Amino acid sequence: MPYLPSAVLLLIGIALLVFALVRVSRGVARARSVLAAAKATFGDESGLLRARSAALRVAVADRKRSRRVPSAGRGETGGRS
Repeated sequence: MPYLPSAVLLLIGIALLVFALVRVSRGVARARSVLAAAKATFGDESGLLRARSAALRVAVADRKRSRRVPSAGRGETGGRS
């Protein structure tokens, strides 16, 4: 029976390895979920930023295209009193 201590140590080692793998896999799953949430939030924010900058480009282009009335100066109301 000299193999019995080796077999017991082997079983204990396998049990500890399984326990460690389970803990690591849980940690990896948590990290993946946090990463996915961060990517979604970043994607939303960058999409909003892209939309705002596009709207600003359109507004500037519209302002450049509009013709100004020569008689209406800055601060005038356009005939209203």
